[in-house]
Amino acid sequence: MPTNENKKKNWYASWFDTAYYHILYKDRDYAEAQHFMDSLTQYLNLPDDAKILDLACGKGRHSIYLNSLGYDVTGADLSENSIAEASNFANETLHFKVHDMRISCEEKYDAIFNLFTSFGYFEDDDDNLKTIQAIHNSLNETGFACIDFMNVDYVIKNLVPEEIKTVDNIDFHIKRYYENNHIFKEITFEADGEKHHFIERVQALRLEDFEQIMETAGVYLLDIFGNYKLQKFYKNQSERLIMIFK
Repeated sequence: MPTNENKKKNWYASWFDTAYYHILYKDRDYAEAQHFMDSLTQYLNLPDDAKILDLACGKGRHSIYLNSLGYDVTGADLSENSIAEASNFANETLHFKVHDMRISCEEKYDAIFNLFTSFGYFEDDDDNLKTIQAIHNSLNETGFACIDFMNVDYVIKNLVPEEIKTVDNIDFHIKRYYENNHIFKEITFEADGEKHHFIERVQALRLEDFEQIMETAGVYLLDIFGNYKLQKFYKNQSERLIMIFK
């Protein structure tokens, strides 16, 4: 586990930068994710050559797919390792940069996507506001933003307390629990002759929390969806909380 005090606090800066994070999550449903991006870009009726910012892009898989649809895409992430790897796929209309989502971009975008619960990691609530403001400030006059977050009530109700997931001969022991308005995931495993222990911690932000943040930030919440097919949001049934704003 990271011993550096700053890295302990900002767990995402250490765990997301490891190879093990990408091993654990490499089997995510990317076909579903691509259908989601197809639906989202069509719903927003983006120009053919729209500039899109994929905020918290990881290794850039979704940026690469959006670029394949013809868009000019910039993938941004705090993880230097992920951006270094993603940059191998860069081209004239696909760019990658290390970037803190709390900071506004100089360039303005037609759309900014924050996908697959890449929000709510900060300790300070003010950072959530700063992030929404930074997204808003980085849109052009006709631009739209999308935050795709978990539906907290659904997640808590369906939380799997413990499981072992084996990927690439590594047994990841995973514990999940809800505490102090956060959803925790403890991940313990042995690899490369060492024991590893990481804790993912995400704020249990509900729709009303986002509404309050957005009102303070002066942004307009335009639409809410409950799944990747862009169907209606139901507080107790929907798997996702997908918000479109400008």
